[in-house]
Amino acid sequence: MSDEQLLQGPIHSVHVELGATFAPFGGWEMPVSYAGTVAEHTAVRETVGLFDVSHLGKALVAGAGAAEFVNATLTADLGRIGPGQAQYTLCCTETGGVVDDLIAYYVGADEVFLVPNAANTADVVARLQAAAPAGLAITDQHRAYAVFAVQGPRSADVLAALGLPSDIEYMGFVDAEWDGRPVRVCRSGYTGERGYELLPRWEDGEPVFRALLDAVRAHGGQAAGLGARDTLRTEAGYPLHGHELSLDISPLQARCGWAVGWSKPQFWGREALTAEKAAGPARRMWGIKALDRGVLRQGQTVSKDGAAIGETTSGTFSPSLKVGIALALLDTAAGVAAGDEVTVDVRGRTLRCEVVTPPFVPVHTK
Repeated sequence: MSDEQLLQGPIHSVHVELGATFAPFGGWEMPVSYAGTVAEHTAVRETVGLFDVSHLGKALVAGAGAAEFVNATLTADLGRIGPGQAQYTLCCTETGGVVDDLIAYYVGADEVFLVPNAANTADVVARLQAAAPAGLAITDQHRAYAVFAVQGPRSADVLAALGLPSDIEYMGFVDAEWDGRPVRVCRSGYTGERGYELLPRWEDGEPVFRALLDAVRAHGGQAAGLGARDTLRTEAGYPLHGHELSLDISPLQARCGWAVGWSKPQFWGREALTAEKAAGPARRMWGIKALDRGVLRQGQTVSKDGAAIGETTSGTFSPSLKVGIALALLDTAAGVAAGDEVTVDVRGRTLRCEVVTPPFVPVHTK
């Protein structure tokens, strides 16, 4: 997709006004940074940051038996939650590959709201539509809602400043109002810090974002872009579709088996995933932390005792640890364990690294 074809979110002009640098992501023109990735990352870890992630998909499953239908298709067990709660889940193929990972909002037995990744929304919606029984409607609502993430230790103070509910259990959500505008508030996020994701209407995006930004700044925080979002999620060991999850990488390989309702009688990919669980996955996601100076990136070969055992799937510099870190898929047969020393081929140079069980830093989501 060329730059001319990139989609823009509801507050693109605000990002321009704030001096953001941009880059394409999932077909959208996204703000990468405003004051610098490290400063924005640090704000989220120490005070609070505000992200515009309106590029994320939105889809509605509505009609009699909507929750039952979603529960029979996506991996997580919706029967374990109820109205006003959300759940991390996966849309898999029958062979156990991951079409997408997404958040399911349980509005009621006849309504489930889904938030997939931007680039995969059409595929998820199409698969659900093809499988849906008569009377059940699955609609793509990509441009119906903006999505703003308020993340960090002071995030509750920011919401309180706007009169929005903040005393919400982790992965719970509340339909509220700000200045007469409806806003869905969920205690969720993708940074490893306490935080919230807010969904106002698309057309209300600018006033809501500006009000949030004023409150964020008043509490010592700042706007944050895609760069900090990536360093934060990598430190927290969170998978990103297209990197740690894909049609070729199963939930078990990505350490997401906890998001599979193994006791459910039906969901897409159940047979293949149950078989993989019984046999044990052939590879598994690990953290890699550099012991020497070097830049870790996606697609670098990981070796142990001179033999290649896997490849990095994401890599970055950790602003919190001040070293290079990566997530990697490593062969189970290699018998790796946390604390093992491995090497990574960084453009022909051998970089000594330590195997780490993700996350790299403590998470404070709950």
